[in-house]
Amino acid sequence: MKKTLISAAALGLSLGLLSAPAHATPKISAQSIIVNPVPASVSVQVWTDRDSSGAQTPNYVPGDKIRLYTRVSRDAYVYLFNVDPNGQVDMILPNRYAGGANFVKANTVKVFPAAGDQFTFDIAAPYGLNKVLALASLTPLNTSSIASFTNSQSNFAVSNVQGQQQLAQALSIVVNPVQSPIPQNSWITDVAFYNVAYGNSGTAPVYNSAPVTTLPTWNYQPQWRSQFESQQTVAQVYITYANELQRRGYKLVNRDELGNTVNARFQGSDNAQLIITVRGGKFDVQIIRR
Repeated sequence: MKKTLISAAALGLSLGLLSAPAHATPKISAQSIIVNPVPASVSVQVWTDRDSSGAQTPNYVPGDKIRLYTRVSRDAYVYLFNVDPNGQVDMILPNRYAGGANFVKANTVKVFPAAGDQFTFDIAAPYGLNKVLALASLTPLNTSSIASFTNSQSNFAVSNVQGQQQLAQALSIVVNPVQSPIPQNSWITDVAFYNVAYGNSGTAPVYNSAPVTTLPTWNYQPQWRSQFESQQTVAQVYITYANELQRRGYKLVNRDELGNTVNARFQGSDNAQLIITVRGGKFDVQIIRR
């Protein structure tokens, strides 16, 4: 989702909480996820207007308008970043519009864009999985190394990093500065996903019509496979299976797309790999559980 005069872009990372000694260095996982190694004294949630739970991956098509929501358990400063499928990073919040202040009161829901804001977030290509990262901190953070306003007329900051790995590394430095250190338990992140899918603006997504709505019980089945013909795209078929996996408690950790093949890894009570290949309208879908 590209940022224009009336729109913003797409995002991504996440955070887990692990027991660790105080003053431990923030970690970056193999999936470019920044991890706070100590329990935080604040929590944050982020979600889109099509999934209030924040746990699913709703579909949007180019031309749709999206709203993002965030909530914190304590008064905090919230920073919102977008990472699109090509690794383009944009800082949505703070911005210089009327509703662009990033201080959020405890247990209140803030929406972006808010009513009265003179901009909208418009969905645009590239197609694929997008991530929205919310970073909440009890103290203001210096994010100039990640994104900066080019001049006094700029309404959105321009990113200084490219890709999830660079964003994760930059955020790790921001929350663990060499000078003027901040309390390590004073920050936390959350992530929401959404999919930019093929379709026409204003029309309802058709992805629920993909060939499967439920998957078999996996108690004694480490591998599941289905082969079928369909006029849908790989992206359309992928989102149906990915949503079903997420409904069962799995969370996406990595997705690669090469040619006519999508290879995605999910983590839940165990690890699940989703592989989708299409040739001439013939799909081969595999889910491997380890």
